[in-house]
Amino acid sequence: MSTLKTIQVVAAVIVRDGKILCVQRAEHEREYVSLKWEFPGGKVEDGESREEALVREIREELAVDIEVSQFLMTVEHTYPDFQLTMHVFKCSLLEGEDVVLNEHVDMKWLPVA
Repeated sequence: MSTLKTIQVVAAVIVRDGKILCVQRAEHEREYVSLKWEFPGGKVEDGESREEALVREIREELAVDIEVSQFLMTVEHTYPDFQLTMHVFKCSLLEGEDVVLNEHVDMKWLPVA
């Protein structure tokens, strides 16, 4: 019996003016993640705290700086070929920051329900 690789990731629930930023992934060879909507974020690298990883990933993906304000939850999900552990944080954009899509194909600011 094989054990699936576990990947530690972080995700940002970026709130601005009562709305939350959602981004759409680019096309991918793995159909189960291709063009899906998500909260931005990424993998935690060795030696990084979760908050440091989140600030770095958002800067790389969206060309903005964020303030990480609150841990929200940890979600675990099993994909066909790996196990994901995602740590989710509430964040805000620093003043005057405009999002640039460096890796995603679309974005939406959605109202908080």
